Amino acid sequence: MKKTRVFISILLVSALPAFCACSDGTQIPDWPWDEPQKPETPEDPGEEPGDEPVNDEWTDVSADYEGLPSYITILRSPSTLQGKAAVAYAAVADMSRASLDIWSVKDPTLSGADESLKTPSKVYEAEKPAVIINGGYFYVDGGKTYPMSLAVRNGEILAQNINYSSQDWVKIYYPTRAALLLDASGKAKAAWTYYSNADGKTYVYPQPAQNSWDSKPLQVPSATFPEGAEVMDARWAVGGGPVLLRDGEVVNSYGPELFLSDVGCDANNPRTAVGVTADNKAVFFVCEGRNMTEGVKGLTTAEVAAVMKDLGCTEAINLDGGGSSCMLVGGRETIKPSDGAQRSVACTLMLK
Repeated sequence: MKKTRVFISILLVSALPAFCACSDGTQIPDWPWDEPQKPETPEDPGEEPGDEPVNDEWTDVSADYEGLPSYITILRSPSTLQGKAAVAYAAVADMSRASLDIWSVKDPTLSGADESLKTPSKVYEAEKPAVIINGGYFYVDGGKTYPMSLAVRNGEILAQNINYSSQDWVKIYYPTRAALLLDASGKAKAAWTYYSNADGKTYVYPQPAQNSWDSKPLQVPSATFPEGAEVMDARWAVGGGPVLLRDGEVVNSYGPELFLSDVGCDANNPRTAVGVTADNKAVFFVCEGRNMTEGVKGLTTAEVAAVMKDLGCTEAINLDGGGSSCMLVGGRETIKPSDGAQRSVACTLMLK
């Protein structure tokens, strides 16, 4: 197996209000790798990210997946990332040959859908992609499914980023949320979006509305607020949050995007992220957590942002994590899902 060297340097899953997920209750299968070794040096809780010695050898395990297209590379992480025991995978695809696809429950007006959630394996059975990961956030209420994250396929809006949030459901806020968007030319950018009930348009912004739980709600986003708004014209897009990288720089928009603390940015958790490199490669990332493998707690969003940057990404966003985090390659699981089995989700991303 080929060793691939990347430079690991420092953000990923945030929680959303009213998050609900499902599990099919199946047993955890046997895993196709050896249990990772524990770090030689115990993690120092007081150590800042980036201060620890770097173990930067990722292993190219593409040959382990029969039938994988030559334009997709599967990397397995070293046993230590950011000074922590790690089990993580990255799928890197040349977008001049590969294509991005998306499946999502359809709810383009945030009114709820009768469509059911699906496990990544269920989506794989229908689509047969080379690689599939879970997408953004969602919840189920009153018999309806509510995607909470943007999904666009071939220019069709399947779902929107949630456009309101609250801590007490008395004071209502209107956050702009993260999205990774590809235009008709295939150019990718991370940005913030808002679906306006007032005019039925989805706006894209170069910076988030600077909301804070500690301040009064800002005005409802629109064509004039925040500055720089454009009507969304994406060929493909996925939402989640927070934004991790924009124009090659680490971004911390967890606060303005108004996530609650169910799965905080500073917590160690399973994580899923998606990004694009300067040379037009798509990167899907997942990491295990919650001690599904002994000693593997997961990563913070700051640490995932750094990993994505050092894998070459210039644009990246965080997706749903925790029990939703999953990557299948050729239909085979990579990390151990922390629910004990794949969670049914409202959105998946695919490489074909």
